[in-house]
Amino acid sequence: MSAEQRVQKEGVRRVAIVTGAASGIGQALAVAYAKAGVAVVGGYFPGDPHDPSQTEQAVREAGGECVMQPVNVTSADEVEAFATLAVERFGRLDYAVANAGLLRQAALTEMSDNQWFEMLDVDLSGVMRTFRAAARHIEDHGSMVAVSSIAGGVYGWEHHAHYSAAKAGVPGLCRAVAMELAPRGVRCNAVIPGLVETPQSLDAVNSLGPDGLREAARTIPLKRVGRPSEIAALIRFLTSDDASYITGQSIIADGGLTVRWPG
Repeated sequence: MSAEQRVQKEGVRRVAIVTGAASGIGQALAVAYAKAGVAVVGGYFPGDPHDPSQTEQAVREAGGECVMQPVNVTSADEVEAFATLAVERFGRLDYAVANAGLLRQAALTEMSDNQWFEMLDVDLSGVMRTFRAAARHIEDHGSMVAVSSIAGGVYGWEHHAHYSAAKAGVPGLCRAVAMELAPRGVRCNAVIPGLVETPQSLDAVNSLGPDGLREAARTIPLKRVGRPSEIAALIRFLTSDDASYITGQSIIADGGLTVRWPG
């Protein structure tokens, strides 16, 4: 009997923590978990312009339960309290998804040390803090996933050296965590999304913006950008027992962009 089947038989629902859950992929994942009967503790940056109650409402409409908690992933204490909340509220922790991220544009010659360190503090160290806190509470045979990006995980991106470096580090971190937690049956994988229509990618100042996404879609073999729900479905699969033999891997979901023949 699998761990997932055992939990269902015992009538205990699985519990997930998801950072960056106020919008985009994180919000879509909270809804996907709700449909799968998984309770969610969703984290959001206190200065996030998106209303976290919208995630709670979407989860309720999907038949699930979600508690939204402000958390700054640059703070070890806040991340630890975030993971602890899952156990205090729902009695256990089964899945941890490090999805919170920062995206800023800066040319290398003009980039300050503070800009560099701020990016890595959120997009790489924030993942480590999430996994570290989760590892102290997660049930044996649980699962962790971190969200990387093709801009670093596969490609470089001009004027985004700090972002690319941080996202390139995520798969390596996941491989190391996968090996360290394997004796407990805890798995860890990275998801590398391609171009996905999220509030972050729609930001024309720091990312492609609406026009840039439309133009980029022409180069994608599937001729469109991805939806947050599609990346959420992949993450939900990787944390489920359906992926029980997958660990330490980096899964690309990009509509075929990175395998496209040049031209």
